[in-house]
Order: sequence, then C-alpha cells, then structure tokens
Amino acid sequence: MRKLGLIALTGAIMATTVGIAEAATTIRVSSWAPPKHGINSVVWPNWGKCISGATSGSVNVKIEYGLAPPPQQPDVVRDGVADATWMFHGYNPGRYVLTKVVELPGLGTSAEAASVAYWRIHQKYLADKNEHKGLKVLSLTSHGPGIMHTKKKINSLAEFKGMKIRLGGGVSGAVGKALGLVGVRVPAPKVYETVASGVADGVFMPMETKKSFKLKEVAPFSLIIPGGVYYGSFGFVMNPAKFNGLSSSEQAAVTACSGEVMARAAGKMWDDVDAAGLKDAKAFGNTIDTASDAMTKEFYGMMAHIETDWIADAAKKGINSKAALAELRDIARSY
Repeated sequence: MRKLGLIALTGAIMATTVGIAEAATTIRVSSWAPPKHGINSVVWPNWGKCISGATSGSVNVKIEYGLAPPPQQPDVVRDGVADATWMFHGYNPGRYVLTKVVELPGLGTSAEAASVAYWRIHQKYLADKNEHKGLKVLSLTSHGPGIMHTKKKINSLAEFKGMKIRLGGGVSGAVGKALGLVGVRVPAPKVYETVASGVADGVFMPMETKKSFKLKEVAPFSLIIPGGVYYGSFGFVMNPAKFNGLSSSEQAAVTACSGEVMARAAGKMWDDVDAAGLKDAKAFGNTIDTASDAMTKEFYGMMAHIETDWIADAAKKGINSKAALAELRDIARSY
C-alpha cells in the first residue's frame, strides 16, 4: 500500500509540474542579424528578462533565426510563423511612409534621443493611421546617424555620381538618388559580400556596421556628414492574436516592458555599438573623415527636397506632418 501511495504521490507531483510547464507561454522572436548584434544580444534578451520577471516566469522569450529574410519579417509575424520580430521599414518600400519622419537627414542627435522622440511622435501622430496593419507595434527605434563608407576616399560629393552604393531603402534611397549614385539593394546581412565582391563600391550605414558587419575590412574609408546622412527606422512588432491570448496581467507586463522603455534601451544600444564600431574601425586602420562646412552645406542643399516631399506625402495620410517633424526634432534635440 505504501508503495502504491508513493507512486500516486509521484504521479501527482509530475502532473503538477507538467501543468506548470504547460502554463508558461513562450514568445518566439524571429531575428535576422547576427546573434552578436546588439538587437539580439542586448535588446531582445533584456526585453525577455523584463517580461519574465514581471510575470514570475509565466511568459518567456526565445530568439529564433533563419525563419525568413529581413524584408519578410513583418509577414512572418502577421502570419503567425513567429510571435514577434524587429523590422526595418525601408525594406518594404511604399508600405511605410509615416515612419520616415525619423529618417530625414540632419537630425543630429544620439540614437537614444531619436528613438524616444520617435516613439512619442508615433503615439501622438502616427499610430491611429495603422500603417502596421495586422501587427501590434511594441516599440520603435532608430539607429544612429548614417555614414558614407566606401572603398576609396571621397573628396567631393560629385564623386558619388555613378558609384554603386548599397542602400537599405527608405530615406537612404532618396539620398542616394539625390547624389546620382547607383543604388544596390541587398539586406544588411549581405552587405559584406556585396562590397567585398565589387557589386557595390560602398555602403551607407551607421558606424556600428564597421564592427558588426565587418565593413572595416572592405570599406576602409568613412565620410561623416554632421547631422547624419539619414537615420534608420525600425519597429518591434508582435502578432496580435498572440498578445491577445495572454492574460490581462501578462499583457500589462509586455506593455510595460515595451513602448518608450524599449525604445530608450534600443537607442542606447545603438549608441553603444556605434562607439564600439568607431573604435574598432580606427584600431583596424580605417580613415574617418568629417565633411567640411562647404561640403556639409552642399549636401543639405541637395537633400532639401526630401524633407518637403515627405511632408507632402505624410500629409496625404491625414497627419499634420510639419508639426510631427518639428516636434520630433524638438524632443530629440532637447533630450
């Protein structure tokens, strides 16, 4: 009898343990940059720790790779293949217009300041226009100032005419067009081989890519335009059904760990990796130049229409685009 009782007790304990395990929910995050990239090594893990801690372990986060190429990440989440992802809006031209508000040349702030301002402007002006239809927006971020990385030293903007430069899309594409260069469109993970093989003569990306994508090896010259050639808009998004399937307290935990909290953390990460990229590039022997006042003035003269074009396009979406842009810049620059 005692033996039967022990078996029954063991079975009860196992059943209870299984029940607890089954009660835990995993948010499967699809990611596409290298595992050591700051988004994957810092942002997602910290988001997961925040949620796990706030839910006492009932909700956990797991990063998975290779589910789809970068441009298809929104669809992977929308279709429920993964529960969440981060996306670069410029990889889907024409789908996202309002998100370019943070990308325009000349913002001239840290990525942290840009990201916080971007989230606040999104909540006030952009969210109800539903450009992320079929997705729940967890947060938004922007990388730091875009830099011109090339195989050869650039002494004048005229040298870009006809050059093959990898562009990520979004506002960076408009910048490339204004410079008269030949845009090469490949996702970020393909940048190194694209430049190394000669398919592109350079790339416009933030300084962090000198280290994270090893551009120091294939694009040893960098030209900094004060204020930033462009910034880069990213969204952290989740499948709505997955979110709605959480309990109210779990939803509250996800929300509390997202939004401006996540935007600030992601922005700080971008600033940290930019600093690391610059240090790595200099140590490797790269040449880092800053445009002269004359070149900077020439650049912004060539780019002026990009801002006016966006203001007109965004206004068609039903927002006060001038006010949104002015407010974003004011928040970011006074951060």
